[in-house]
Amino acid sequence: MTDELGHRGARHAVVIGGSLAGLLAARVLSEHAERVTVVERDRFPEGPDTRPGVPHSRHVHVLLDAGQQALDALLPGFTGELRELGAPRVGMPEDMIQWQNGRWFSRLPATTHLYTGPRAQLEWLVRRRVLADPRVETVQGTETVGLIGDASRVRGVLLRERGAGSTRESRSLKADLVVDASGRGTRASDWLAAIGAEAPHEETIDTGLSYATRMYRAAVDPDTDAVGFNVVPNPEQIYGGVVLPIGDGLHLVTLSGLRNDRPPTDDDGFEAFARKLPHPILSEWLDRATPESPVHGFRQTANVRRRYDRPGRRPAGFLATGDALCAFNPIYGQGMTVAALNALALRGALTDPRAAATTRKVQKAMLDSSKQAWDISAGADKSMPGATGNAIGSRAMDRPVGWYMRRLQQRYGGDPVVGAAFRSVLTLTAPMTSLFAPPVARAVLFGPVPRTPAEPPMRREA
Repeated sequence: MTDELGHRGARHAVVIGGSLAGLLAARVLSEHAERVTVVERDRFPEGPDTRPGVPHSRHVHVLLDAGQQALDALLPGFTGELRELGAPRVGMPEDMIQWQNGRWFSRLPATTHLYTGPRAQLEWLVRRRVLADPRVETVQGTETVGLIGDASRVRGVLLRERGAGSTRESRSLKADLVVDASGRGTRASDWLAAIGAEAPHEETIDTGLSYATRMYRAAVDPDTDAVGFNVVPNPEQIYGGVVLPIGDGLHLVTLSGLRNDRPPTDDDGFEAFARKLPHPILSEWLDRATPESPVHGFRQTANVRRRYDRPGRRPAGFLATGDALCAFNPIYGQGMTVAALNALALRGALTDPRAAATTRKVQKAMLDSSKQAWDISAGADKSMPGATGNAIGSRAMDRPVGWYMRRLQQRYGGDPVVGAAFRSVLTLTAPMTSLFAPPVARAVLFGPVPRTPAEPPMRREA
């Protein structure tokens, strides 16, 4: 760690939040600091169980290809351990029955794979690996209530214990570097204001999307070899539904709608809502499956990007990562992957031999690592009916790019070249520019719209 981010003597880093983004940041910082302290509001469970501080863990999570690569770079052998735990690996598009933009997708050979096991399982595996490092310690059952320092430099955090029998008095924990990984509900703007610093500008796009999830045990269905279903909403068809395996014969089912028509969280209402989808295939699957959990709802789905990279009166020694830096509509399944990409960017910026690792330089690198995910999520959401926020405004290039993307999406479900390119972008393994590579552009601009199945494709294509 450089003098800008931490004085060369103490080398103590504090990470606020022990979820995925915080743990991965601690992993990287342990390569540079003598000691890393992870401060967590909850107490960590012994095994792969959900925590109160991660209510979203009950819902569908996917680990994209880029996230798999990043986790293997940060924690060598990680995806192998996931497989050993039985986490399902779903090939796209061959393993899924997908409806999008008014058409069924051809179940062509997979060009990308998703891990779809429970969020709590993946986080437990990361936690076990990271906390095995003696340089990483935890302070659990404790919340961060402020920062120590001033507008020029952060020098630690103010902590307060939680739970019965705890006092309400705060105590200080000094640090050379503080990383905010406290998630979507971060209080960093208030903490910065309290020490005379300036909060980052926030960009937001909110469709009002909400969803509800329930666990089911699937019935044996000899009529299909698909492992899941995905009905993708768009501006003309606002209802979504996804069924994904999580292991041991269990599936999570998530239904989504917009603010004026949210999926209910009672048993009968949940299954009735599935009948609003443009085809009964998911509803019929529910009729045959056995419920294994209550219905859980979720409504915090706005895209929020905090622009720490922009000029402002902000202190050295303070960084943000994960949802505390850039939070996405979870329906796109990017959060876990971007948390890992943020950690890789942190590692890269701290070890870059070309320039000193200043706070602003490191923070910009971390934000840049989330840019493509933001462009995908925010770009799609700004076109949804009723979307609000200060980042909805259009640019001059949006119209021609939008025209091209509409043609691309007409071909995405049936053209193997276009489909492979688009999936590589959506899974964050290839840049947006790959959508304009000559073979893709020829298919988009001059190729016919491919024929796709008229009915749900119950079998993989030979």
